[in-house]
Amino acid sequence: MKKNRYEPESIRTKQILDATVDVIHEVGLANTTLAKIAQKADLSTGILSHYFGNKQGLLNACMRDMLRNLHSIGETKRKTVTDPVEIIKTIIDSNFDISQVNNKAIRVWLEFWNSSMHEPELHRLQRVNEKRLYSNLKYQFQRIIPVEQAIIAARGMASLIDGLWLRGSLMSIHVQFDILQAREIAYQYLDMQIKLYKIKKEDPNG
Repeated sequence: MKKNRYEPESIRTKQILDATVDVIHEVGLANTTLAKIAQKADLSTGILSHYFGNKQGLLNACMRDMLRNLHSIGETKRKTVTDPVEIIKTIIDSNFDISQVNNKAIRVWLEFWNSSMHEPELHRLQRVNEKRLYSNLKYQFQRIIPVEQAIIAARGMASLIDGLWLRGSLMSIHVQFDILQAREIAYQYLDMQIKLYKIKKEDPNG
């Protein structure tokens, strides 16, 4: 029995996006179809087409929604934090939040990242996310260390976060993603950048 077609639009949209994530997790992006998503959401394919146009439109919307959720996690974690070091830690924590490293999220993110290599809109969304991460890190690092070092530190941290996430995700096929270890490695990099600045400050000719 199909669900009530008069449900509020926000509820209907979430219902479809959640079903899309479930189907991608279950069968992979290549095997995901509007029909399978409609069946999972207990809706007609016509309703999906009405909201998103076609499969690619729905996938684009799904990735945007996942990015919004990631951003929202970060904003929630930093609400009561003002110190730049602690804010950088919240950025790290957000990327390794359980919502981002559970088996379903890992599978779907990897599928989207792989598809972004040949789907322009997914590629654009991926680039937006990368630039946002780097920009936020650079801004906070500049509150702690000189701009030249802050640029390098931000690029390094962004690459480290992505690398730790990817390595942990690939390893999660056999073992659970080690959130604590990933955070600790990123924290250590942060501490190293601060210590490096202090050493240079004390001995600028060293």
